[in-house]
Amino acid sequence: MPAALRVHVRPQHARRAAALGILAAGGVLLPAGSAFAGVFAPEAGGSPNADDIRELYWFVFALGAVIFFAVTGLLLYSMLKFKAKKGAVAAQIHGNTRLEVGWTIGAALILVVISVVTFLKLGAIQDPPRSGADGIPVTKDGTFVAAGSRQRLPDDGKSLNIEVNGQQYLWRYTYPDGDANSLNNVFAYEEMVVPTNTTVTLEIRAQDVAHSWWIPKLGGKFDAIPGSTNFTWFKATKEGVFTGQCAELCGRNHANMTARVRAVSPPAFEAWYAQQKADIEASEQAAGDKRAEQIAAAQTAAGSTVTANAESETETP
Repeated sequence: MPAALRVHVRPQHARRAAALGILAAGGVLLPAGSAFAGVFAPEAGGSPNADDIRELYWFVFALGAVIFFAVTGLLLYSMLKFKAKKGAVAAQIHGNTRLEVGWTIGAALILVVISVVTFLKLGAIQDPPRSGADGIPVTKDGTFVAAGSRQRLPDDGKSLNIEVNGQQYLWRYTYPDGDANSLNNVFAYEEMVVPTNTTVTLEIRAQDVAHSWWIPKLGGKFDAIPGSTNFTWFKATKEGVFTGQCAELCGRNHANMTARVRAVSPPAFEAWYAQQKADIEASEQAAGDKRAEQIAAAQTAAGSTVTANAESETETP
């Protein structure tokens, strides 16, 4: 390379440029707080099962970190302590049976500990607890009760049951009311409204292709598969809006298939539910009235036609 084209970069200048680049990248990402959500562990804080998932993750992560730093530290110590020297002859080592047996047993014990802790936590993650005393009053036989022999329920059998239906490219939420008429059930699109401190059980289905229901702060993800029903639960511990995303590539508008759960106080939920129910009844009444008007108009028009035909036949010679 010609001398005129050579560029000499001092080491301190290179380090300074690298540091400035890192700071600039951090400054760009700083406003996007959600970009850092759940970077090191699953999100939680909205439901007990999500909290248990996060605690289990941190336990395994901490155990792995201890092993990583112990092995790395031993490796660095060995590299510095026994580094090669001029004229040194390496010792011929054929292995240490006790050491090999020891680390094999140690690894097995670590797996046993992880398995035991996981199974101890699994019950709290899978099995829904009872609703709180200040939650919405659910009934075992009637409104707001989960159904299905494969669905996990609280030990008192009471929960607010919501059907989640994945469709390209949105979610439909239906609130069964216990009667045989499914057409008058309260429903909502895109945003699910639930009361706080109330155990909510979900029946997850898909209408067209495979989707995946996931609100990170309310628990793990569950697939929505056509022709199959999946079950999960959550219990919102505080008011607020919890957002999520379909976690299964379901088509060209997959990125737009967001999910949202709005947790409100039990009185606010009851008011919302009553308003939705009243709106449905008013819509059905309006539709019935309109249908009756159309039938009456059709009958009147048919009667007029018959009368006109009869008059025409009478006037014909």
